[in-house]
Amino acid sequence: MNKIFNKSISLAFLIFTVGQNVYSQNFEFNNYGFSDSTDAIPPALANANEVILQRNIKTEIAVVGDTVKQYYLLHEKILINSDNAIERNNKVYIPFRMDESLLSSKVRVILKNGKSTELNISDIKEETNSETGYKYNYFAVTGLEKGAIIEKIFILEEIPDLNGKTIDLQRSQPVVHTSFELIFPAHLGFKFKSYNGLSDANLLEKAYGESKSRILLTADNIDPLPTDETYSNESAHSKIFRYKLDSNLASGEGDLYNYQDYAAMVYDNLYPKTDKKTETLVTSFISNIPLASDPTEQIRNIEYKIKSTISYNKYFEENSNFTDAITSRQANDLDMLRLYLAVFKRFNIENQIVMTSKRYQVLFDKDFETLEQIGDILLYFPACKKYIQPTAIEYRIPLFDFNYGDNLGLFIIAKEVDGIKTGVGEIKKIDIPDGNVTHDVTDIEVDFSKDAEDPEVHTTHTHRGYSALYYQVIKDYVPDDRYKEIMDEIAMNFTQNPGYKSLKTSNDGSKYLGKEPFIMDVTFDGNELIQKAGDNILFNAGVLIGRQMELYQADKRVLPVEMNFPHYYTRNIKVILPSGYTVQNPEVFDMKHSVTLDGKEAAGWVSSAKIENNILKVTNYEFYNVIHFPLSVFDDYKKVINAAADFNKIVVVLSKNKN
Repeated sequence: MNKIFNKSISLAFLIFTVGQNVYSQNFEFNNYGFSDSTDAIPPALANANEVILQRNIKTEIAVVGDTVKQYYLLHEKILINSDNAIERNNKVYIPFRMDESLLSSKVRVILKNGKSTELNISDIKEETNSETGYKYNYFAVTGLEKGAIIEKIFILEEIPDLNGKTIDLQRSQPVVHTSFELIFPAHLGFKFKSYNGLSDANLLEKAYGESKSRILLTADNIDPLPTDETYSNESAHSKIFRYKLDSNLASGEGDLYNYQDYAAMVYDNLYPKTDKKTETLVTSFISNIPLASDPTEQIRNIEYKIKSTISYNKYFEENSNFTDAITSRQANDLDMLRLYLAVFKRFNIENQIVMTSKRYQVLFDKDFETLEQIGDILLYFPACKKYIQPTAIEYRIPLFDFNYGDNLGLFIIAKEVDGIKTGVGEIKKIDIPDGNVTHDVTDIEVDFSKDAEDPEVHTTHTHRGYSALYYQVIKDYVPDDRYKEIMDEIAMNFTQNPGYKSLKTSNDGSKYLGKEPFIMDVTFDGNELIQKAGDNILFNAGVLIGRQMELYQADKRVLPVEMNFPHYYTRNIKVILPSGYTVQNPEVFDMKHSVTLDGKEAAGWVSSAKIENNILKVTNYEFYNVIHFPLSVFDDYKKVINAAADFNKIVVVLSKNKN
């Protein structure tokens, strides 16, 4: 999205040196190739499935004539030590993006006996992604064996990336040695920072003669980052290095790509001057939007109008004015946002533009201002303290992609300075909707009174917030017969039986998103839940809440827990007992687990049962008030999250009364 607002700093300032044409095409690693050096394998990694022996990255910013170019090198040596590693590395994909060109590609295999084989052009194959249609080229690697080393070198020419770049130096495999080098004209100044325990980089001015400086980072023995730990955020804990252009000594410019300048630029771009024709078109467009006294409801009406009439297409460039989207019924980011803001202005609804990024993809550092961490947009409404995601059809106020929640964002607030309205940036936290928004309620009634061996079961599942999202959105995008199949599949999770007597859904469809809960009402025969043991009836009551996932952690946990969003569950089970029977073990429902953080209950599970008038009543409350749980409470968290799976195993023994 940043490209839309790219009226920012021009690359032209890079050529403001004492003389032009200082550099030629011979960048510093132009002739980089394979060497005969060997790499020692640390004894501790001798039996590892796959080891990155070397991973070296170089980037050079160069002025060539009157243009600015960026050159990129990746050199990697990988020890293949398992069948899985052989399978994973038998294709070496050749980098390709629309904004880069490949200058050199080299791949070779070094066998255990020292024999080296370099692949050639005949080893390059092509495959097509069946979903996107994109074609990819790769080196087809044959003859790999355990103990072999695969080595690759790629050199590319790219569009310069100076407004903030993150280099990820930690992988799911152990790394013996890695390095990153940034080479750049000596008159430029770069800001840089290491994260999560990565070693610091060093600046060496005029490292390659008088005209070039460099930033060099080296690191050894980096442990693998777990990629299979459930409820974790790898991006937030990976060892990364970040850099951005900060100053130009030749032109005297400094504090480049700062958020205050960017906030003002974005504000100006999203609030263009409008003529009478534009205002008339906006008036016509909003004429049938219902009025509401409640701010949230009014915002919802506007959001529904825009999202139900105009399709978002990020590549659509046919509109000459944002109001053209009203007739074309298509809009890219810029046109869509301008339309939203124009409509909210008409309704006198105060809002703030919020620029952010997905927390599972980008680490947001408020002290290191880069454009890569403010590439996505939300709109915030101070009157109701809620957000909308303007270009996402699948969300409605107060819901937005949970990736943006509990993250930082650049809030652009309208201010008047010397009689001119502009945008002022302020970094604040984006609050994620709390557990009251995503609160699921399950009511279950099991009636044994008519047939002790085939009870009738009636379940009502009420899903709110994020848990209702999938059910409500899909209704609008699949045929009715497919929707019925999906509902049948969901119902089976609760019935444990492909058949049911009745199934009814309510509030399905995107117009109910964030407003009304999705409700599934199912009635079915419960004979599949029953087993006979002499005169006793064994009733599998625990599965009625639906099959639950168990958090399994074989190895020591490495990453802290991070959940998607706060979530509450309330479950009520009412069992009308058969005449002449007694519940032998009601205490099996008595379960209690909790997680305490800062003296407060952050998560918990409580379930209990009582018998009144031949009716067994079970209540359960499960809650997650926060989404972050440190390693120090992981064992307690695991007990809470696994309580539902333990509940699944509960079998109630109904014993026949003796006369």
